Formats: sequence, structure tokens, C-alpha cells
Amino acid sequence: MKRFLFSLMFFLLLILIWAGCTGELAFLGLSESLWSPFVLPSPGVVAQYLWDNTLNGKIPMSMLITLRRLLIGYAIGLVLGVPLGMLSARFRSVSDTLGVLALGLQALPSVCWVPLACIWFGQTEAALLFVVIMGTLWSVLLSTQNGMRSVPPIYARAARTMGAGPLHTLVFVTLPASAPFVVSGMKQGWAFAWRSLMAAEIYVSVVSGFGIGQYLHYGRELQRMYQVIGIMFIIILVGLLADKILFSPAEAWLHRRWGTDKE
Repeated sequence: MKRFLFSLMFFLLLILIWAGCTGELAFLGLSESLWSPFVLPSPGVVAQYLWDNTLNGKIPMSMLITLRRLLIGYAIGLVLGVPLGMLSARFRSVSDTLGVLALGLQALPSVCWVPLACIWFGQTEAALLFVVIMGTLWSVLLSTQNGMRSVPPIYARAARTMGAGPLHTLVFVTLPASAPFVVSGMKQGWAFAWRSLMAAEIYVSVVSGFGIGQYLHYGRELQRMYQVIGIMFIIILVGLLADKILFSPAEAWLHRRWGTDKE
């Protein structure tokens, strides 16, 4: 409870500083704004934008469209990345080829895939999904590879001593033991996928539905800074909720399950 109150006070302080810089604290004698509203809108204006566009359904609808794209691309990235990571951990030849390629491509900013996606797939949903998959695949592959290599070899030797075959050992011993590290990679892959999709939606205009990233782009084009900042808050909120609700609890449980937590 103390940690929550401390965090709450910290963020309230940031909002008060923001409001003071934009002239919203007139009752405290801080009526002068340090910046033009076109450069830095006040918290009240941003909150009003979010409230109005939530009530009229624009933000919820765009969130559904964006999350659908994200979940599909992320799921495909996981389905491809985990088996490839297992192969890279198991076979040296795969590690020296595909593993090195993944290491190089992971360092490539996600926005670099957008021009290729537009040329290959046009202004379509496929272009957006391609960018999300590329943002997810390589980090998941590398985390799976590193996680499986971090499993103590004695686990596999004990399983083989009890008669387990190579495939059984891989699927039921090595992979579960590396699950905490794989989940950490899945969390990292989710973050990469989320950022990739935002970059893709800014540059790829799909008539089948406007996502959150496209509203961010239109806010910049129309010089609506309150819209830009409001959408940025939504992007941050989704990232925090995904981490706190999905990945962090699963990661902590797996670390406790396998005795790898640091507490």
C-alpha cells in the first residue's frame, strides 16, 4: 500500500508541474503559461479530448482495431520464434546461421521494415502484420535460445538416465525449465511488437480501420498537440497494463516455481 501511495504521489506531482507550466493553476497564482497551447496543451484539455472521444466511441473502436492487429502479429511471431529458438539452442549450425541473423535483425529499428512492407504488401493489413511479426520474431527467438542454454545440463542428464528420449527431454524438461527466461523474452517481444505496430500505423494508412497510431499521425498533421499527447498516454497505458497484468505475474510465478527468483 505504501508503494502504491508513493507512486500515486509521484505521478500527481508530475501532473501538477505540467498544469503549472500550462497556466491551469490560476488559483495558486500560476496563471502564466510557459509555452503556447499549440506546443504544450494543459492536462485539462488532454483529459477532455480523451473523455469526449471515449464517449463517442472513437478511441475504443481504434483500440480494438489496433489490439486485433497486435494480437494476430504477436501470436504469429511466437509460433515462429519459439520453435526456431529451440532449434538454435539445440543445433550449433542453426545458432551460427539463423541465430546470428536474428541477433543482427533484432538491432534493426522496427520502422525500417515499414518501407519494405509497403512495397511488398501495399497499404494493407498484411503490411501492418508483417511489421509486427518482424518486431516480435527475433527477440522471442533469441530469448528462447538463451533461456534453453541457461538450463543446467544436469536436468537433461537426469531425464536421460531415467529413460527419456531426446525429444521428450527437450519438450518436457528443458523447455519448461527455461520457461521463466522464455516468458521474459515474450514480454520483450510484446514491447517490440507494440512499438512496431505504432510505427507501422503512422506510415501505413489502411482504409479497413484507423488504429491508435493513425490517430497519432493525424494529430501531428493537424497540429493537434492535445490529440498527440492523449494518444501517447493511451499507448503508455496499454504497455503498462500488459506488463503488470499479464507478463510480470507469469514471470514471477515461473521464477518461484523453478526456484530462480532472487528473493
